[in-house]
Amino acid sequence: MADRLSQSEVSTAPTRQTALSLATPLERAFRLRPKVRAGLKRLGLQTVRDLLYHFPSRYENLSMLKRINEIGDREEVVVFGVIQSLKTGKTFRTKKPVAEAVVADGSGTLLVRWFHQPYMAKMLKEGTVVKLAGIVYGRGKRRYLANPDVEPTTIAPEEVHHSLFASQDVATHGYLAIYPETKGVSSLWFRAAIRSVLARLTAAALVDPIPEKVRTCYHLPDLACALRWIHQPINEKQAQAARKRFAFEEVFVLQVAHAYERHQYEAKRSIQINADWQKVATFMRERFPFTPTKAQWRAAREILTDLKRPRPMLRLLEGDVGSGKTAVAAAALFAVVTSPRSANRYAPLQAAYMAPTELLARQQFAELSSLFHHLPIRIGLLTSGGAAVFPSKTNPTKPTRVSKRQLLQWIRDGSVAIVVGTHALIEKQVQFAELALVIIDEQHRFGTAQRKALARKDAIAPHLLSMSATPIPRTLALTFYGDLDLSTLDELPPGRKVPITTIVKPQDRTRVYQAVEAKLKEGRQVYVICPRIATPDAQNPLALQARSVEEEAKHLAQSVFPAWRIGVLHGKMSAKEREEVMQAFLNHDIDILVTTTVVEVGVNVPNATVMIIESAERFGLAQLHQLRGRILRSSHQAYCYCFAESWGPATRKRLSVFATTTDGFALAEADLALRGAGDLSGTRQSGFSDLGMEALKNLKLVQAAREEAKAIVAQDPSLQRFSLLRERAFAALEQIHYE
Repeated sequence: MADRLSQSEVSTAPTRQTALSLATPLERAFRLRPKVRAGLKRLGLQTVRDLLYHFPSRYENLSMLKRINEIGDREEVVVFGVIQSLKTGKTFRTKKPVAEAVVADGSGTLLVRWFHQPYMAKMLKEGTVVKLAGIVYGRGKRRYLANPDVEPTTIAPEEVHHSLFASQDVATHGYLAIYPETKGVSSLWFRAAIRSVLARLTAAALVDPIPEKVRTCYHLPDLACALRWIHQPINEKQAQAARKRFAFEEVFVLQVAHAYERHQYEAKRSIQINADWQKVATFMRERFPFTPTKAQWRAAREILTDLKRPRPMLRLLEGDVGSGKTAVAAAALFAVVTSPRSANRYAPLQAAYMAPTELLARQQFAELSSLFHHLPIRIGLLTSGGAAVFPSKTNPTKPTRVSKRQLLQWIRDGSVAIVVGTHALIEKQVQFAELALVIIDEQHRFGTAQRKALARKDAIAPHLLSMSATPIPRTLALTFYGDLDLSTLDELPPGRKVPITTIVKPQDRTRVYQAVEAKLKEGRQVYVICPRIATPDAQNPLALQARSVEEEAKHLAQSVFPAWRIGVLHGKMSAKEREEVMQAFLNHDIDILVTTTVVEVGVNVPNATVMIIESAERFGLAQLHQLRGRILRSSHQAYCYCFAESWGPATRKRLSVFATTTDGFALAEADLALRGAGDLSGTRQSGFSDLGMEALKNLKLVQAAREEAKAIVAQDPSLQRFSLLRERAFAALEQIHYE
């Protein structure tokens, strides 16, 4: 029966080709029906390897399962069955309300009763398979299962009807794998297809990318064993061992990719920055508008130590909102521009400061001009909107606009020491005389191609400092920024006021609007954050719960704040339009900005001290914290109001953590525990699997994978002895996309 089902019902009959490799297309491995072919395409499964690495999301333990015809009287059982009928009624004598169902599993039928729970008849659906656990009462045909625990399943009804639970899958293994599915491709299809593939793979096809020494050290099963255990486990121990192995593999391969990339970059020479620490410390004490924190002193020393080495620095400066990352970056810039240039000791070394938007680049240009106006250096601004230089010849306290051609000439001859701009800085026409340091602001990372573009023809590469204002857990930092050393700013400058965050119930909305209007009358500005741009189609009622920018702006202008100027900002606007809106908000030509999360990273508006977040339950804790950071840019008290459309226990727990915690790193760790790494870091769109996401909660596993990867690249920098691992590592570099 199982063989007939796997071929005619599941369509996994093999083609004429018997031997398979991991690279074999599924089209060649099986005769695929159109619906199956379309479903596999939706899941992104093209090859045998893709199929084998499509892991079960969970398992049904069927080792203690009983068929309905095997059940005894007064027995506690677990059964799987298809619901054939549902109804509500009352008991004959006591008139108690009751829901009744009849379930069948191919061996017989069983009556199920839920006393005092008539709603169960509405919660379940005829034709679906459920798992039932309870005690059987009565005798013979009058037997029934009383008030059982019920759990819907994704098992196909035909599996129950055709007695598949007694087939090869369960008789041999006891655990039934349940896979992520789509229309046309069920778990039944996956089990049959994977069983066929495992039987047809040769030993040569299952070369393990993890070296045997590493597997032995961490007690990991080899690839062939792990594939059997994860798809066809006999017990939970086997399933867990296999999942641990594949979680390690995914992190390990990415760490090897990072280690290889770092080794290739560090093989180049860099300009040694022999900065005087005492001069840098004096600059930090005298030029910063606040007393530097211990974390800032520590990060500055780590950066200066790197700059003195003959190999290029690769470092990530991670800090919470308002922790002073720009100030530390300024200290690094000071160290560079006050160190003698090798070819001409009277001209400074050069540095590039890259910002994600033109508006933010202009703001950083202004801040750096203010910090360095006491030095005899020139600072340039290069964006798509034009070019400028500080100081002006006619007014040494102001910048002046210049032509791009003129600025490019000054960059080329070295007379401009610091150049601030967007990604235009890595275009071919931008040529530096002696570029010593590149700073990338707000999560904008460089890949290999961009780093090669910055390296000079004489193979001298600049030092690289990336900065991120998004605190992430250490496991994520070690994994996704594995080629970078990490400096962390884990404290805020003194004197910063703690934001007052309030989780607002729907009935209190009017009171909040009154409080917000009071702040508007004091001259403050307001952000209103919405999760959607426009109201979705009315056929999607769940989506309607989330407020949209367009509808909310109209509602506020007409009914709530008619006397105030309201602007709109979202991602579908052109870059120029967004820049104009943010500039208007910065100039206080807009009082209330209704926006999506595009303001999560952006220009600072010190006068904006109030934020309303609509549908707050739709955002992660780390993202909520990033949004709240927009109103922590001044000495005024900040207020954040969160409205939620749903009030379930999970929502209340998460928002309560947000309201009572201002530490971004603590919130990031909580987000990882409550939601998962994929939701936190955006890595679900970057090629990392669900299993890999779970691995990122295990610091020891990530650290072990990182150390083993570094050791392998150290002993074999070109990975010639690890050809399969090299291939997988290069594929990982292409697949992982950084935002």
